[in-house]
Amino acid sequence: MFIKMLKKRLGRNEDGIAMIMVIGVGSVLTLLAVAAVAYTTGSISKAGNDEEWNGALAAAYAGVEEYQSLLANDPGYVRYGNPASTHTQYVDPATPTLVSSVVAPPTTNPAFGLGTAGTWAKVPGSAKVAGGAANAFYRYEVNNAKYYSEGTVTLRSTGKVGDSVRTIYADLKQSGFVDYVYFTDIETTDPYSDTSVCARHVWDVPPRDSGCQEITFLATDVIHGDVHSNDRISITCGATFEGPITTGYKPPAGGLTYKKSGTCTAPNFAGGIPPVSVTPVPIPPTNAQMKKETRTDLPDVVPNPGCLYTGPTSIVMTNDGYMQIISPYTKKTQVSGEPATSGTTPAACGTPGTAVGSLGSLLGAKVKVPTNNLIFVQNVPSVVGDPNYTATTDTMTNGVATTNAAYLSCRGSDAKNVLGYPKTGETAPAAINSTPSYGCRNGDVFIKGKLNGAVTVSAENYVYVTDDIEYNNDDKDVLGLVGQNAIYVWAPVKKSATNSTYTCLTGYCDTDRTIEAALLSVAHNFTVQNVAIDVPYRGTLTLKGSIAQKYRGIVYNNSGYVKDYNYDKRFKYMAPPKFLTPASTTYGVSTWVEIKPVFKASGAYR
Repeated sequence: MFIKMLKKRLGRNEDGIAMIMVIGVGSVLTLLAVAAVAYTTGSISKAGNDEEWNGALAAAYAGVEEYQSLLANDPGYVRYGNPASTHTQYVDPATPTLVSSVVAPPTTNPAFGLGTAGTWAKVPGSAKVAGGAANAFYRYEVNNAKYYSEGTVTLRSTGKVGDSVRTIYADLKQSGFVDYVYFTDIETTDPYSDTSVCARHVWDVPPRDSGCQEITFLATDVIHGDVHSNDRISITCGATFEGPITTGYKPPAGGLTYKKSGTCTAPNFAGGIPPVSVTPVPIPPTNAQMKKETRTDLPDVVPNPGCLYTGPTSIVMTNDGYMQIISPYTKKTQVSGEPATSGTTPAACGTPGTAVGSLGSLLGAKVKVPTNNLIFVQNVPSVVGDPNYTATTDTMTNGVATTNAAYLSCRGSDAKNVLGYPKTGETAPAAINSTPSYGCRNGDVFIKGKLNGAVTVSAENYVYVTDDIEYNNDDKDVLGLVGQNAIYVWAPVKKSATNSTYTCLTGYCDTDRTIEAALLSVAHNFTVQNVAIDVPYRGTLTLKGSIAQKYRGIVYNNSGYVKDYNYDKRFKYMAPPKFLTPASTTYGVSTWVEIKPVFKASGAYR
């Protein structure tokens, strides 16, 4: 139409010129048409490429999620991977002693494929659709070098759709007790009996007795970090929570997720959000599984065994990376079998015996802090065949010659244990649920000092924090303390000879206490020793780390310490070495970043 109008306007005598113009205009229109077709075709191609490009990233995410589910179903799956992977073989220059140790799984996992002939796992539900979108696949490579020290595993997951390939790098961390500055299973004072009517959550069937003493967050409490309780939390108006709160309590419709004490509208919740109901996080019934980390007969599960000590054990950390250990009952510091049938005495754990510089000597043994490892303190075994067995009738001189002599069965005139507890003049706390304080053959650990290193110390019985525990380097050092029974802030008292009053023991009336560690009492609580006795106020208890406990522990009750609890934010990304995890464990992605694709679409490394 445009060409006809042009001819008519120019007339017959200008046919030649018209023809030239027609040809020129036609050429322009042809070019425009070609460009339009090219643009349309390019748009279709770009749309297809965008779909594949985005799909490849989604496939990489699917790989991470699938690996997370495998770990959730079987935490031991962290051992598996493809040993030939370049990521598996990667060693962090900052921690060259931590080496990945994956092995091929017993059942083939296509996501562990490598090379052009290697397999890829298909994203479930993906399929070719109209427009050319291809199936989605993924591969992932595992590096578990830091799993045994920090509870983290790194994953390189690569997704592929058509010719598009994308890779993400993710740190997966076990969800655990160190995710919270304050974690409690049951919000009552410790009944010291699992059969007590108070040893129940408020939501149990039947619930705990109404007369059970619930511990309340006070108006003066300021909690710097996340809080979780499997129970209903009791909170006084004025209490301040600077992080989110979760609870295992699910109230009736319209009810509060916490128990409010006071007439205010609400306590000071972070963002104004009250506790959120979630699935309870179960505490294991015992820390006995941690002893496994000192066995030499499980190389696939325990590639680097820690140190085992027996009976009352004193540990003093020094800022030079060493620790002074006194442990007179110890005979073998690593064992084989469960129950143990044999043992060894590696120099790294100290030499047993009473010779100067040995574990049973007056000053004990000076050894390096086990690197990214575990120390377990066990009760004296009662099985004769155990390599650490000591008969109750046996005696041992603790020290050089006859100085500081002590009997292993506490038959001395002062009934002290081998470490000299109770101290001279001290009134020892009464036994709790038939478990005595300072038991002569108990796996108690007495610990203090300045840590230079990364280690977890676990006791089969009590943990006594006898003085400040601090880090030499707040960025690098990390400590875990786990007690099957209570973790005590040691606070010795002396009962008057003339009346029933108590005073703090002379020489141990220090004010203020600092603890930098992740704390976990499996069966009882974290508390101040003798807190129920009306003795003078002791100052401020400063914590940097996390607290997890079966029951709520008391640190101030007309005596004791005012709380200053602060979360160690590093625990969002790591945990102390071989720290105990919940009975049911999940893995969350603590960090992730997209990196340059490590594979070509053919499957070969780039």
